[in-house]
Amino acid sequence: MIAKLHSQTSLHRFLSSFALTLVSVLALAACSAKTENAHVQDDLSAESINAATTPIYRQSLVTPANYIYPKQNTFKVLSWNVEHFLDEYDDPYIENDRENNPSSSMQGKRENLAIALKEENADIVVLQEFESAKLLRDIANNELTGMGYQFFADAPSHSWYMNVVIMSKFPLGVMYSYGNANTPVLNYLNAKGEKETQRNLNTRAWSIDVFPSENYSFVLTALHLKAGRGERNIGMRLGQIHFLKTQFERFLLEDPQRNILVVGDFNSLPDSAELEALLNGKTKGNRFVDVLEPSVFTHTAIDPRRRLDYAIFNENMASEWVPDSVQTKYYFSPEKQDATADHLPIIAEFYLQDK
Repeated sequence: MIAKLHSQTSLHRFLSSFALTLVSVLALAACSAKTENAHVQDDLSAESINAATTPIYRQSLVTPANYIYPKQNTFKVLSWNVEHFLDEYDDPYIENDRENNPSSSMQGKRENLAIALKEENADIVVLQEFESAKLLRDIANNELTGMGYQFFADAPSHSWYMNVVIMSKFPLGVMYSYGNANTPVLNYLNAKGEKETQRNLNTRAWSIDVFPSENYSFVLTALHLKAGRGERNIGMRLGQIHFLKTQFERFLLEDPQRNILVVGDFNSLPDSAELEALLNGKTKGNRFVDVLEPSVFTHTAIDPRRRLDYAIFNENMASEWVPDSVQTKYYFSPEKQDATADHLPIIAEFYLQDK
């Protein structure tokens, strides 16, 4: 009996001691957690202060590990319709004679493009009528090694091979793809007196956030609008432009001071209703500037007689434009240039201003 009581007493003492130890540990952990939470609160407070001056679209951006922004005062953008530029493989999901047998039309084009891109050394390259960002990455890895092109993007069509692609030395953010959007054919009725819409061509238009420095960014919109003359084709371009202008308003709701640069093959003449619709707007953010004279032509490369290609920027970005930097360029003789692409490229440069 005495042994039993002694055993119970020992057990009671053990449990009491264990309970005291457990309480101490929990109290210590609570203090530690409180201290850590205080640090987290401090960090969150710092982020909140930063968020007050940082646009929402930049607040969650992180650059790749070990990425260092280049130390430069300006950056250069190249836009070029490179005319049916294909890889060497047949895509089984796209039925087209040119794409099925690319070697027949690609003789020397890849080599010439690499020579031109090396010479220009643009920070951002946008290409129209180009098959894929995968092909552009392959060119960068093999023919443009050491030039700093790290970032690639596209929004390819599921049924066609002429896409718009980008490669950049600067980090890229969100890409806004428009391939699923239906756009109207404005000011046009078909033979049945009915309105029309389309979306097949809208894969050839997209926007993307570009971050050339820690304190400077802009939205780059790249276009290859519907080709051709006539009321229906004009209406299709106007419908695409009407959609884009409303999309720009969405960007400006996030930040009325947002920079927007639009480049590409607009398939529109300088005095056209399409270009007028794209340039005009109610605010600085949605009004655009075309600094090239109407007499500057981009098509055809061998004998330029009209301008279809542009680099326009909104009034928010106008103060950063490097004067006289928007221009066309030849890298070869007119004959060799035309064999590479039937359009001339457009070059534009901008100062890196803190915004």
